[in-house]
Amino acid sequence: MERGSSKHGPRIDDQMSQEVSGLVQGPGIGGSRAEEFRDPEPSGEDQPGTTTAPAGDLRTGTPQGMSSEDVEARSRLGRFITMTALPGDRTALVANARENEAPDDLVAALERLPDGTRYRTVSEVWAALGHRNETTRW
Repeated sequence: MERGSSKHGPRIDDQMSQEVSGLVQGPGIGGSRAEEFRDPEPSGEDQPGTTTAPAGDLRTGTPQGMSSEDVEARSRLGRFITMTALPGDRTALVANARENEAPDDLVAALERLPDGTRYRTVSEVWAALGHRNETTRW
């Protein structure tokens, strides 16, 4: 036995369900909106088209000054150095990486860090390992 609303009858419940179906179901096959009246109007003839890059500034997921491989490698390093190890020196970073079951190549790289230096962030550790961080945009 199906339970309906205690405030409406089955006919009104069905009508209300159809009214919101376009919002609940998401985009249809033919367009970006489930209901045509929800489609945005196109730009006028004398107006520029819409863009996701205002002022022509297209950005990628890679910060300036780093390659996507650098970002991935720094992220990999950050997965094995937790916030509890920072700020920390070489000994603390190596111990934390081993505790988090870091791969041997990362542990070996951390063991080559200079002794007596404290690192506040993963980016500082990354730079101390001889890699470049992103550059600041001006």
